[in-house]
Amino acid sequence: MSSRPLDGITVISVEQAVAAPFATRQLADLGARVIKIERPDGGDFARNYDERVRGMASYFVWLNRSKESLVLDLKSEQAPDVLSALLEGADVFVQNLAPGAATRLGLGAELLRRRYPRLIVCDLSGYGSSGPYVDKKAYDLLVQCETGVLSVTGTPDEMVKTGISVADLAGGMYAYSSILSALFYRQRTGEALAIEVSLFDALTEWMSHPIYSTLYTGEQPSRTGAAHANVAPYGPFRTADGVVLLGIQNEREWARFCADVLDRPGLTTDPRFVTNPLRSEHRVELTELIEATFVELSVEQVVALLDTAQIANARQNDVAGLIAHPQLAERDRWSEVDTPVGPVAALRPPAILIGVEARIDDRFDPVPALGEHTEAILAELGFR
Repeated sequence: MSSRPLDGITVISVEQAVAAPFATRQLADLGARVIKIERPDGGDFARNYDERVRGMASYFVWLNRSKESLVLDLKSEQAPDVLSALLEGADVFVQNLAPGAATRLGLGAELLRRRYPRLIVCDLSGYGSSGPYVDKKAYDLLVQCETGVLSVTGTPDEMVKTGISVADLAGGMYAYSSILSALFYRQRTGEALAIEVSLFDALTEWMSHPIYSTLYTGEQPSRTGAAHANVAPYGPFRTADGVVLLGIQNEREWARFCADVLDRPGLTTDPRFVTNPLRSEHRVELTELIEATFVELSVEQVVALLDTAQIANARQNDVAGLIAHPQLAERDRWSEVDTPVGPVAALRPPAILIGVEARIDDRFDPVPALGEHTEAILAELGFR
C-alpha cells in the first residue's frame, strides 16, 4: 500500500455536530490519526440527531469514519493530565466548543501554543473571537439567516434555507484547508500556526456575489427559485413529461441554442434578448418562448437536443436518483464503512489523488462506538 499524505499526523479534536467533524474526517481520510474526545454523557450530540442509518444517526455516520473515540470528562481531575499527554504527541488540535468553553477548560489557543510549540491549534466558532456576537450561539440555520443566505434563496413569495448544512460545511472546509496549509507552513518554517475559522465569516465569503451586486447597485438580489437571478436562460423549463434545467453562459451558446434547439435563429436579434441583461429583464417572455417548444417534447428529446448543441443541461434529480446515478456507479464512487451496527455504504472522498490511496480505497476504518478506544488510548499514554 502506498503511503497516504497525512500518515504520521495526529489530530486531537474536541468536536461536536458538523463543522469540526467534517474537517477532521477529511484529515482522517488522508491518513491522519484522529482522536475524537467525547463527553461521558452521550458523547457528540450528533450521535442522537436521528436513527436513520440502522439505528445510528446519519450525520454521525457520515462525519466520523476512521476516527478513534475517547470518552473523557474535560472537567475531571484526570483530564488535564490526559490532555497534556495527548497534546505532547499531537500535530493538530481542533475544537468547536460553545463560546468561551475552550478557554475556561485551559484549551485556549494562546496557552496551548506556549505549552506545545509544534501544535497547530484550530478554533471553529460561530462568529469568531471578537465583536458583538462573540458569545452568541450559532447553529447552521441561524448563520444562514445572519449572512443573508435566506434572503437570496427561495421564491419571490417565500425565503427558504438550503437543504444541506451549508454554514457548517463552509466552516469545516476552511478549517480543513487551513490545517493543511498550516502543516505545510510548519514543515517549511518550523512554526506552528493558530487558526481561527468562524461559520459567519466562511458563509459571508460565499455570499460575495450578492454582496458585490448589492454594494454597487443598492439593490437586493431577487429570489428566483431554481432560476439564476442574473443570467437567462438559466434554470428549469417544463417539457411534455417533466423538467429540464439548462444554462446559457455566453452569446455563442445563446446563438446555438436559438438555432439548433429552438429552431428560431431570429431570436438572437430580438431587441428583448440581444444581451444577457436584457434576457434577464424579459425572463418571463423568454421562458414562455422556450417552453412553447419544450412542452411538445419529452425530457429525453430535449436533453438530446441540448447535448447535440453542446448546451449545458441537467435532469431534475432527487436523492434516490442521485444514489442510483450512473456517474457514481461507473466511476466506482461507492465503498463501505463498518459501524457498530454493521457495514454501511460510504462515498469515496471527492478529491482523487492519483497514485495515492485514501483510507476508503481499501475500506474505511470504522465509525467508532462511543468510547470504543478509551482504554487503548489511556493505556498507550500510561494511564492504565
